[in-house]
Amino acid sequence: MKTLIIILLLSFNTLNFHHGLISSVLEFTPPFLKSIKLKNYNQKGTLPFIIGDEKIELSFDDLTANENDYYYKISYHNSDWSESNLFKNEYLNGLDNIRISNFKNSFNTLKRYTNYKLEIPNNLIQLKLSGNYMINVYNTDDELQFSRKFLYVKPKIDVDGNVYRTRDLNLFLTHHNIRFEIVQDKVGYIKNPNNNLKIVILQNDQWFNKISKLKPQYQENKILKFRYDIISSFESGNEFLFFDTKDLRINGLNTSFINLEEVYHVYLYTDIPRKYSPYSFYQDLNGEFEIRTVLGSQNPDIESDYSWVHFTLAASIELPETKIYVMGNFNNYEPDDQNLMIYNKSLEAYELKILLKQGYYNYKYVAKTKSNWDFNLISGNYYQTENSYKILVYYRPPGEIYDQLIGLKELNSRNIFN
Repeated sequence: MKTLIIILLLSFNTLNFHHGLISSVLEFTPPFLKSIKLKNYNQKGTLPFIIGDEKIELSFDDLTANENDYYYKISYHNSDWSESNLFKNEYLNGLDNIRISNFKNSFNTLKRYTNYKLEIPNNLIQLKLSGNYMINVYNTDDELQFSRKFLYVKPKIDVDGNVYRTRDLNLFLTHHNIRFEIVQDKVGYIKNPNNNLKIVILQNDQWFNKISKLKPQYQENKILKFRYDIISSFESGNEFLFFDTKDLRINGLNTSFINLEEVYHVYLYTDIPRKYSPYSFYQDLNGEFEIRTVLGSQNPDIESDYSWVHFTLAASIELPETKIYVMGNFNNYEPDDQNLMIYNKSLEAYELKILLKQGYYNYKYVAKTKSNWDFNLISGNYYQTENSYKILVYYRPPGEIYDQLIGLKELNSRNIFN
């Protein structure tokens, strides 16, 4: 499944990672911090959001296993993730910059680590305003270690929509089109929606290829209608690749063989570029990962071991002026050297190994050419692909200085319309 949150993009041919990922410096992660997961366990999808009294949980591992101290801070952001001008006490009740005190050391694992957990909201801090939030984790020297995004929604409007095949015949087989409408019954008439309303559409809960800056095309009573074609269309992509390492004693799904050295080494089957292959459906998690182990006493957070997972992508020649990365939610889609594949001329393949915790993982091969990023150069685009979409509706009333998140709608392309 692939989740799509509605954010408007005027350009959809390639993913602009430079704008969406590389510029998000705060989201890069030190190599000794692994398995970072921010999740609302009442929801599906990789982007957590809070409605009502729900909670989200942050979990991560420190591979130094020294029980280091970490502190968290909460920041508030505008709809485009620029930093808000609000003071902290305007969007938070309580105090942040608090030490994360819930941690446990791994048990019965070859690779030692310390697992940390944090719930938001908690007894020390509560959220006041709807909108975009970021949780930032610091070490004892007040150095930022990593950040993750989440949303707080206070529904005031209804959003309805569907996923369609685009009307452009050149894109009919390769793109998904999002059309939707906003019903204003709960909030009254939105004043000056062309300027005060901001729409964001996300695909598979990712911000780097968001669509935004959409304006209502027309209004019918209290209903604002968005019926765009090209500018509200996404590349449909392909299903994520996957593997399963919950049991390191046997070969799991898409696992060729396993060796035990200082830790386990898991060798996946060689992947083949799918761009020119017929579409084949299989259920995925839209880039998500789940920590699992069949060993131990049902506590995978501290009983799951780490292993080196070896990825191989077949390629008869090295692609000129192109870098290939392995990406998924497990590495926050970060295009750094830890996720960069190296071409092995003798094997005619790209190779990479990544240290990952036991579990079930989705991943994709992403290409960076000389001019841009192409998320689907290796996998191809097929309209049959199952994607999940979210439509986010922000509203800044006259006189306010922050963007309220007043509506959210989830769609799925399994119910695609012609």
